[in-house]
Amino acid sequence: MKKSIVKAVAIGLLGTSLLVGCSSQSGKSSTSSSNGSAKHAIGFAVSTLNNPFFVAMRDGAQKEADSKGVNLIVNDGNNDAAKQLSQIQDLIQQKVEAIILNPVSSQSLTSAVQMANKANIPVITLDRSVEGGKIATFIASDNVAAGKMAADQLIKALNGNGKVVELQGVIGTSAERDREQGFDKEIATAKGIQIVAKQPADFDRSKALNVMQNILQSQPDVKGIFAQNDEMALGALKAVQASNKKDISIIGIDGEKEAISNVQNGTMYADIAQQPAQEGVLGVDNSLKLINKETVKASIPSPLQLVNKGTDFAGF
Repeated sequence: MKKSIVKAVAIGLLGTSLLVGCSSQSGKSSTSSSNGSAKHAIGFAVSTLNNPFFVAMRDGAQKEADSKGVNLIVNDGNNDAAKQLSQIQDLIQQKVEAIILNPVSSQSLTSAVQMANKANIPVITLDRSVEGGKIATFIASDNVAAGKMAADQLIKALNGNGKVVELQGVIGTSAERDREQGFDKEIATAKGIQIVAKQPADFDRSKALNVMQNILQSQPDVKGIFAQNDEMALGALKAVQASNKKDISIIGIDGEKEAISNVQNGTMYADIAQQPAQEGVLGVDNSLKLINKETVKASIPSPLQLVNKGTDFAGF
């Protein structure tokens, strides 16, 4: 009788442990470091993982977290500001020691930062920042400079004359706003260049394809395209190729391998490359400094690189 009771209890405990193991893997929106002896827990709320740029950023952060024994909890916002706000609330409830935020919206995620501030959890923003709340540091490339560099390249490609299109990212994000500012101010210095269309495609390849197809129908004489990221540049390229036009210069921003490959084979004119993996590394390193009560700079720049045909740059 005693053996039967012991056996039943053992089976019950085994079943419970299996259930616990399954439930711990059920959340699709978060991952964590495999280091079971992690000393610190850091949350990373990323705008979307349906974009190679942010995947590279996540991978850089995860590799650095693993090397430092940090438990990195990654949440994919799927470009949904409300979802990302909820994810940050969850991170606060989990009592993470720092939050790395790549916001879906610079305006909508202000309240999330303020909640973290109230909980005394330091917040670092990557690539995009927010319009309110206290940010410990903002790590990003100079997006105004990136827009200016793109404009300079388009002026060069068109010899200062022609109609151009500007594909905007997610309206309201700091990256969209700053890249537009840098591009528009510089392109205006070429009196022979006219922006004939400026439309958002949300940093998304398929949306850029559709937007660009429509623009080419109404503006068949377009000679240049500035896309505020590579995903949109690649979508625009597909639209141009489908229209059988061969004399349109396309410039993107990011440094994706696919975009770099198109620059090298001449189907895109240039790319302004960033280093998202390094931004992820800097996010983790500076989070640890904040946890250890060390001082960090208010803003930390991530370098840009101009990529033309023949430039030695692999991309991410």
